[in-house]
Amino acid sequence: MRLVNFYFICTMNRTNRTVFQLFLWATVWIMVGLTQSDFVRFFRDNYLAYICQSLLIVGLVFVLAPRLLFRKKYLLFTLVSLVLLIFCAYVSGSIVQHVQDLGMRPPPPRGGRKNLPTPILINMLLLSVSYILAIFLETFSFAQKKEEALILSKTANIENELKFLKSQINPHFLFNSLNNIYSLSIIDSSKAQESILYLSDMLRYVLYDCEKPLVSIEKEITYIQDFIKLFLLKSSKNYPLKTSFSIENEGLQIAPMLLIPFVENAFKHSNIENIEEAFITIDLRSTKKSIHFVVENSFRKGPKIQDAVGGIGIVNVQKRLNLLYENTHLLEINENNNTFRVELKIDTNA
Repeated sequence: MRLVNFYFICTMNRTNRTVFQLFLWATVWIMVGLTQSDFVRFFRDNYLAYICQSLLIVGLVFVLAPRLLFRKKYLLFTLVSLVLLIFCAYVSGSIVQHVQDLGMRPPPPRGGRKNLPTPILINMLLLSVSYILAIFLETFSFAQKKEEALILSKTANIENELKFLKSQINPHFLFNSLNNIYSLSIIDSSKAQESILYLSDMLRYVLYDCEKPLVSIEKEITYIQDFIKLFLLKSSKNYPLKTSFSIENEGLQIAPMLLIPFVENAFKHSNIENIEEAFITIDLRSTKKSIHFVVENSFRKGPKIQDAVGGIGIVNVQKRLNLLYENTHLLEINENNNTFRVELKIDTNA
């Protein structure tokens, strides 16, 4: 029997597995009977053995395995199994022996009777083979279903945690953007209208594209660029901001909202309004299979200020990276000489 067919059998429900085994052993008995000179006599001698075999398989699948074997009551399961095997072998074999003793079947050749196993022993061996095979099938099927349930449970937990983490990011982004637009509306209403268009595109990305597990790197970059434009519209100042985006494959897939928290953090803590001392540098390079993202910004040493609804961006993205790109990413965060540097490498083909 091929491995694929065996796996298919183990994925059946209990009733179908039982029917399959009963059909299999009925086929075996029939094929053996057809090799005999007298099929009717063979059927009369062995039909009871097949009935006992069927009862053992049904009892194992529906009672013994779920109530004893799978509950780790191994000793009780072994004792009950041995008692049932011996009882069924004795019942089916003793009747055949009784029929032979009554003379209904011709005796074996002279001198050969002492070398032949008794019907009880023969039935014991046959019943044991079918019973052990049934145990193997049930055990494998149980292990397979348990593994599938564990995988589904783990997947569901990861998906729920990712949804929760995304829900943390989006309100934070919206809060910051609305604050920026409010400030801009006081300074220049025409720029405020332009900023609303940027915000509309960004919200479309957050509300629709981010529902997908993966998005193109092009959309993620567009989001970052809109975020920067939205910030720059606040003032006519020439901010010390440098950006560089080099993408070989615009269709490269990445989990959404992974990069923007680092950009938000840079704008929040760089004191970019102080043009003489502050700076922000954003560099993103992507090959066909990897992403290299670097953000550097100035910062003031001292206690870090977190507002009531923010301050969760980087911690959030670290959790998402561990969930989505375990062992396939490298994140380094360093503070040195009033410079905060984030470097992220992701191997999307791993």
